[in-house]
Amino acid sequence: MIMPTSEELHPRRIFDQICKAYPDGLPGLVRTPSIRSYGLDSELQCELTLKLENLQATGAFKERGALVKLKSLSDEQARAGVIAASAGNHAQGVARHAARLGMQATIVMPIPTPKVKTEATAQLGAEINLHGHDFDEANAWAQAEAKRSGKTFVHPFDDPHVIAGQATATLELLQDTTGIQDLIVPVGGGGLCAGAALALQKEAPHIRLYGVRSEFYPSMDPGKAPKLLPPGGATLAEGLAVKIPGELSGSLLRSNVTDTITVTERHLERALCLLLTKQNIVAEGAGAAGVAAILARPDLFKGRRVSTLVCGGNIDPRLLSSLLMRDLARSHRLARVRVQLLDLPGQLVSVSTAIAEAGGNVVDVAYHKTFSDLPAKVTYIDLSIETQDGDQMSEVIDHLKTKGFVVEPAPY
Repeated sequence: MIMPTSEELHPRRIFDQICKAYPDGLPGLVRTPSIRSYGLDSELQCELTLKLENLQATGAFKERGALVKLKSLSDEQARAGVIAASAGNHAQGVARHAARLGMQATIVMPIPTPKVKTEATAQLGAEINLHGHDFDEANAWAQAEAKRSGKTFVHPFDDPHVIAGQATATLELLQDTTGIQDLIVPVGGGGLCAGAALALQKEAPHIRLYGVRSEFYPSMDPGKAPKLLPPGGATLAEGLAVKIPGELSGSLLRSNVTDTITVTERHLERALCLLLTKQNIVAEGAGAAGVAAILARPDLFKGRRVSTLVCGGNIDPRLLSSLLMRDLARSHRLARVRVQLLDLPGQLVSVSTAIAEAGGNVVDVAYHKTFSDLPAKVTYIDLSIETQDGDQMSEVIDHLKTKGFVVEPAPY
């Protein structure tokens, strides 16, 4: 192994040694591209660069810290194997690089973890152990098992080697991009943002560093923003859903972060949809947090050169499909309306013809007759209509009314 082995080393010293040993990047990892997001400039009113960590082999930045931690182990520790608790990206990062380095990895996951995640991690060569009903229970069991078995516990964020490994993402960004004024980094446990702080200290201390946290998980508070709520809730950004942030990562952030921005679920949803529709980038909730922060605080970034890490892209396709449909509805390109009409042949044709004349398209129709308090010769239909934009949707509805139809929003 090449990495320093002393657990007492500060992340900064470990990071310096990584830079000397691997000036061209960590072996076994993708040097992910940093791209200018011209498609988002007008929407966000800033010059944005995206570091695409969603293009790592396992779809997330977690591989970096996992690899550095594993390479720091002595031969004896490597033979004993490693253990980690995770139901997400950390699990696959540890599993992949343990297999590459010839180590046995045990991943402890909560019992409710979806089968698709357990199978994906097992396919990377890890032994899967289901324990506990949430991450906290799985994590506590994994740490106890590490002491009992002699395996090395690989913490997902509060470890000096892991933090130093995550710093390499920001280092690559700085090497590949010039003129950055602000860097926005998601904050869950704080490992990625603390790593960003290390890289900025070394290469570009003038750049402002902003952390992004979920409104449901405001525990990490390294900046000036107050805590809003006790941690807990169903957030789209699962990678930010950490109740107890790291002590080491927190100490690094408190002295280096400019401020912390809290984002709502609506900000996260909009950011995900913008990345997909404007830049063709699939991000998970935490991966879109940087864009969400700009949506939440446009005053901080207007006209500036900004960068963020798209830290992961592992999102359930069904959830992504639902988010896109919700975004269409919120932008009034998709609407559901209720139209009253006489219960006579040809009425549905008349309605659909009027919609087509105004440039709309009928997506689906629900016909109601039996369960109605309308007169017997009157009925109604619920239609989902799609248009190019909100203005055209208004034109479609106005055109229906000029044709004599009674139109109102349909109940959902």
